[in-house]
Amino acid sequence: MEPVSINEKNHNNEGILLSEEEQEKRKKKEELWAKKKYICQVKLIDIKTGKNIVVLNEEEAEENDIYNGYRIMLRHDGNELVSLVDLSTEMVKRGEIGIFRDVADKLDAKDGELLHIRHMEKPASIDFIKKKLDGESLTSKQMSTIIHELMKNRLSEGVLASFIAAVYTRGIGEDETVALTEAIVDSGEKLDLGVGPVADKHCIGGVAGNRTTMVVVPIIAASGIYMPKTSSRAITSAAGTSDTMEVLADVDFNIPELKEIVLKSKGAMVWGGATNIATADDKLIKLRHPLSLDPRGMLLASILAKKSAVGAKYAVIDIPIGRGAKILDMPMAETLGGDFINIGKRMGMTIESLITDGAEPVGNGIGCGLECRDVMHVLQGKGPDDLRNKSTLIAGRILELVGKVPEGHGRDMSELLLSNGGAWGKMKEIIELQGGNPNVKEDDLPIGQYKHTIKAERSGKISHIDNKGVNKIARAAGAPRDKGAGIYLHRLKGDKVKHGDVLFDIFAESETKLDFAIKAVDVWQPVELEKFLLGTMR
Repeated sequence: MEPVSINEKNHNNEGILLSEEEQEKRKKKEELWAKKKYICQVKLIDIKTGKNIVVLNEEEAEENDIYNGYRIMLRHDGNELVSLVDLSTEMVKRGEIGIFRDVADKLDAKDGELLHIRHMEKPASIDFIKKKLDGESLTSKQMSTIIHELMKNRLSEGVLASFIAAVYTRGIGEDETVALTEAIVDSGEKLDLGVGPVADKHCIGGVAGNRTTMVVVPIIAASGIYMPKTSSRAITSAAGTSDTMEVLADVDFNIPELKEIVLKSKGAMVWGGATNIATADDKLIKLRHPLSLDPRGMLLASILAKKSAVGAKYAVIDIPIGRGAKILDMPMAETLGGDFINIGKRMGMTIESLITDGAEPVGNGIGCGLECRDVMHVLQGKGPDDLRNKSTLIAGRILELVGKVPEGHGRDMSELLLSNGGAWGKMKEIIELQGGNPNVKEDDLPIGQYKHTIKAERSGKISHIDNKGVNKIARAAGAPRDKGAGIYLHRLKGDKVKHGDVLFDIFAESETKLDFAIKAVDVWQPVELEKFLLGTMR
């Protein structure tokens, strides 16, 4: 299909007449495509490579000044994508383009259809990324250009990886962080409730269990404050908030649906990936994840962009520290907490950073169904005590931050909303609006039918329970994909145990996965008993 002629059509897809400025932009775009472009027929290669790669006929490509490893722009039915070129003399004929399943899905292209191919001009972002690699600061416009070209698929994964590496090694200043945050906000949709106050919370992660969001949101909503919480799914942990909430209700909602739910109940807990909020951040996270790179500037921008995009004017940030957590010590936590407050202020938000103990798991359950059971217990006025205490602490600070209660009274109000049933009633309302069963009972929760108990091999005092270890074992058991898989901790740090006492149970939905998890225990040894002899010297 040839590009639409400007003379033939000066209207958009909805039939609305374009402004003169928009018509001029379209004209320039079509003129650009008319240069150095040719058309090939799709030859679908039903393999996913995980990258944007296409195969061109070597002779034909070189006639068009395209060589192996070059980047080209592909165009199909209004979709555009930058891809790397591989050349072949036999796989594709002249007039064909071999595209892998990844590229076909992104372009919505099918076998036999036509693709427009154009030689890529060097994106402006490349010079800006080089500038950052050299340790120079980027302007707001330059940072915005990088995110814009990211969203337009004009930057290869290698270029984007260089950008992340530059931020990781060189760092970014406050002005750059604000610019990156604003660019990420603008990359997706925004939620405008038209009412307030709107509050939010976030934990920077690293603590197993720690399902405070599912307790805090009902408390805050029950108090009359709006809290449209978008959360992530698990990447390396046994469960994310969205994975756990999915046990009780749907979490995939778009912006209009989220708005409808929140206006009715004042609260919601949905998966951020379905809302198209701060879309650029999801793309950056996928590139950061393999090397576990979490540059401070990107961490700040990632979190605050999502808060800004849902219209939150108040937010509490939980920064866990300690052995096994992302942040190891108090000075690092204080610096990060101060950055959140300063950047948040410039974004029009009032932020409070809470530095919490993150050396041990929070709650007894590790895994979707088991964590969900802990949440239900707390909302019904029971334990686990650590999950209840941390949740009421966070909720109480939000209530004080917004001005709902005087300083020092937030936690009391949070406890009251748990004990009088207000928070549980609000949770049931949210569950129903998100398509779940509001009358759900503990027995309805998916807990794996295959169980193995780990007992203490000697007497002693528990000195540490490792976050990474319990997450690894729970994932070996099938979490988070299997909602009933995970670990249930029977002992906490500081508990004294005797030989044969139960330390934790492993649950799985299949015998095979239970066996994997049992073997993982030998590798990770998540529960450590106090040691008196640390070494000997002669």
